[in-house]
Amino acid sequence: MSYLKLFGKNREFIGKLENIRPRLFRLAYSWCHRRDLADDLVQETLTKAFKNEKQLKDITQFDGWTFRILINTWRNHLSRTKIMDNIDDYVFTDEHTPESLHEQYQLSTFVHTAIDTLPQGQRQVVTLIDLEGLSYSEVSDILEIPIGTVMSRICRARKALAGKLFQTADNVEYNATFLRRVK
Repeated sequence: MSYLKLFGKNREFIGKLENIRPRLFRLAYSWCHRRDLADDLVQETLTKAFKNEKQLKDITQFDGWTFRILINTWRNHLSRTKIMDNIDDYVFTDEHTPESLHEQYQLSTFVHTAIDTLPQGQRQVVTLIDLEGLSYSEVSDILEIPIGTVMSRICRARKALAGKLFQTADNVEYNATFLRRVK
């Protein structure tokens, strides 16, 4: 992204773009499960953010504004194409025994499959809150839905995931209560 500095834009803004890129990639990848598509979505998001810098009224709202651009880019992509998820592309970087690698792969596949079965709205809320660590309020702003809808979607998604993930465990009860900050 250092080439952006050549255009003489606000250095603080450019720094924020460079810093948020990994978070955008993680989020995009969690939605599409394809590195090439996630890279394209992030690149398009950063380009739109760069071109529309003047539309950002308050720099403290940068993260939410950028995530909002990403979700709109993702929605545009979904409306243009039919996506196909491939969960077999998971790559392990640490060296472990073949048994532990196989166990990690099975667990990863199981979790990805469980997340992929969630409805799109629940999947988006889970990735924004649980993977990106955003607050309910921020997710509400990004997805342009009421905060109550965010809360109900995350609750339903977590219950569905827990049911699927603990389905095979012996005598496991799921009674955990999840509380997140609203503000």
